[in-house]
Formats: sequence, C-alpha cells, structure tokens
Amino acid sequence: MTDRVSVQEKIPCVFRTAVLQRQSSKRHDQSYHVGALNEVTTQALEANVRKSVASEKVDGTCVYVQEFRGKPWLWARHDVKPNKQAERRFKKFQSARQAWETGDKEGPEPTFTWTVEKDLKKPPEHWEPARGVRRIDGHLQPGPSGHIPGWVPVLKDSRSHCWHLASTDLDKGVVLLLQRKKDDSDKTLEVATVRLEELLDQTLELVGTNVNANPYGLGSKKRPVHLLVPHGALKFDTPPPFDHEELAEWFATPVGQVEGVVWYCDDGQLFKLHRHHLGMTWPVEEPSLTTLPVVITVDIGQYEWDFPESSQFYLFGRLKGHHFDSIRAVQWLEEN
Repeated sequence: MTDRVSVQEKIPCVFRTAVLQRQSSKRHDQSYHVGALNEVTTQALEANVRKSVASEKVDGTCVYVQEFRGKPWLWARHDVKPNKQAERRFKKFQSARQAWETGDKEGPEPTFTWTVEKDLKKPPEHWEPARGVRRIDGHLQPGPSGHIPGWVPVLKDSRSHCWHLASTDLDKGVVLLLQRKKDDSDKTLEVATVRLEELLDQTLELVGTNVNANPYGLGSKKRPVHLLVPHGALKFDTPPPFDHEELAEWFATPVGQVEGVVWYCDDGQLFKLHRHHLGMTWPVEEPSLTTLPVVITVDIGQYEWDFPESSQFYLFGRLKGHHFDSIRAVQWLEEN
C-alpha cells in the first residue's frame, strides 16, 4: 500500500452483510443488526484482500488535506443531507427494505428515486463533493446512507470546527500528528508536528476529548487533547484472520481492542470490518491505541514564529523528549 492514503467514499465491509432480527450492538434503540456473514465478498477477493495490508480503524472524524485559496489546508467532512420531507420518504423506504430483507423477500425489491434538485439541503459555501460520488445527468447522487459525502475547508473563525483547529495552525501550515514512530522497533507512538504541504491529498482521523465521546480517553475537560492520525498509519504486524470464529477471538486479544480493521489492497481498494459487524461492542475499556508508549517529538524551536502559550503546539513543545506509558497520560501535560 502507498503511505499516502485518501479515503473519499464509504468503505465497504470485507464480508457479505445481512440484516438480522436482533438487537443492534451499535445502536441500543435499533431492533435489527447489520451483521457480517462468514463469506468474503467477491469484490474483496478479486482485489486480493488476503494479501493486503491491514491497519487499525480509528474512531474519530475524517479530515482531508488539499489546497484552499492556493495554500495547503485542512478540510472537514461534511455530508449534504436530505431535507425533512425527503428524509421521511427515505426512512420509510429503508424500513420497507429492511422488512423485505429480513422476511422472505416476497414481491419486488423496494427502490428509491431521488429528485436531487428538490430533496437535498443546500451545501455550505466552499463545499466540494468527495471524489468518486456518482452522478446522473450531471447531478450528484446520495449514497446508501442518503447523504452526499464531501468536504468543507476549516475556517479560522469556525465554532463548529474548533477541535479541528486545536490540532492545526492554518496560518503556519502545521498540524499535530499521532503516529507510529519512524523506527518502530518497540511499537512506540509519537506526537509530532508536520507541515500540511507534506500531507496533501491525504485523509486523517481527528481524535480527542470532544470527538465521538472520546473512546480513547484523551485529555480532560480542563485540558482537552485533539490530534490527527493519518489513515493507514497503525498497521498490524500480524494481519487478523478472515474466519468469523477466529476473528471474534482476535478481537478479544489486547491487539484486537480496536474499533475495527481496514484492509488496503494493492489496487487502491479499501475494505473494512467493524467489531459491531460481529455483534461485539465498542468502545472498550482499554483500546490498544492507549496501551502503547508514546514519545513527544514536537519541536517548536524549528519554526521562525512563536505559538500562543494556550495552544497544544506550545504545550506539547514543552514536553519535547518526554516519554509516557500511554497517550492517556498526556492529559496532565499542563502540570509540566
């Protein structure tokens, strides 16, 4: 796999899936469960998924680095969604389809047709669709979720993207990364600064105190911590198995305490498996990401400017060279 990963579309499950009539392990108010069958999809097999590189699926929110107004810039994920009337029609269709799939599949398969010009909300200014979004007669089409995936630039005065801004200095063009250390012989993570221009056309995952209920336990309310993890950066030394029973056992091991797995095939295709696909819960008490030692290599002295003392760049910079047993331990960085 290439080190420059760009996840633009929803990644398909590596196994065939089916709607099962049982309580969802992901959504407690949902009486059905989308589960993985013990059969790798034809698409994955044709992509030679068994010979691919497997990496941890990180639980955060996706971001993208591309140019904006002639400069390398951080973009946040923003899906264009249907308006209320169209959403009601789409949910009715989803219920009908779910009943058809869990029943005997009698009668014609339920279908849904979008009238894109009327059904979707207006995208925000500067919004761009994700690469690969399907078009019909020139009109962008929603995917299976009913959304059109896309991106908006993170603006410096954006309140909705304040946690994105905590990990990024747009004026200076640098970000804070959490990644495997280059000489990863002892499986150590590092917190480092990287210039946005080095990440062009890459996607990353924003994780931290105020993202997705903080499954990794980073930071605190008083001193939140938000970092970017490059997609594909947390590769498994030994790929997980493809058999259901063996996978369930693997997910119960210390290295398997992850939200899921993403497989990166040589032809560029990606496939995933979420532990919810096997009926297993997330988050877990001790995610594998938090069991690895971490070293702070943030060197703010290399730049020709100063960072505000309240910024994460400054606070991590003061910890340059410090080692911690876990990234969770960095939540007391203000005391240094």
